[in-house]
Amino acid sequence: MEITFAIELSLMFFIAAIGGILALIDGITRARGGAALLAILQIIVAVLFLISLFVRGIPLTVGELEFTTPLLGFILVIILLIQLAFRAGVRRGGVAITLIAIILLVIWFVFGLGARIDLYVPGVTG
Repeated sequence: MEITFAIELSLMFFIAAIGGILALIDGITRARGGAALLAILQIIVAVLFLISLFVRGIPLTVGELEFTTPLLGFILVIILLIQLAFRAGVRRGGVAITLIAIILLVIWFVFGLGARIDLYVPGVTG
């Protein structure tokens, strides 16, 4: 098992890091506001996501499931969307932090992970 500390400074790294930090801040403010169970889960996933951005090789596995950075980011976006739907005890500024974190993480998914659409049209593309 090899654990290495690695930073790849790019625009997508900063977008993912800022999105993770905003999700962590949002989870902390929600935990203080009373919606504790989902907020604690959000804090745990946000911390694991931020750690996975910096440290490579941590074996985050549960059974057959390996928690990679994209999977942790996806889980974090789902939790943020649920938190946005049930904005219990959060003022208007908290909703803005949630929305900004969702937008940044989705931008990281679409552009940072190299997501692309391969279009195969029979007879046109070989």
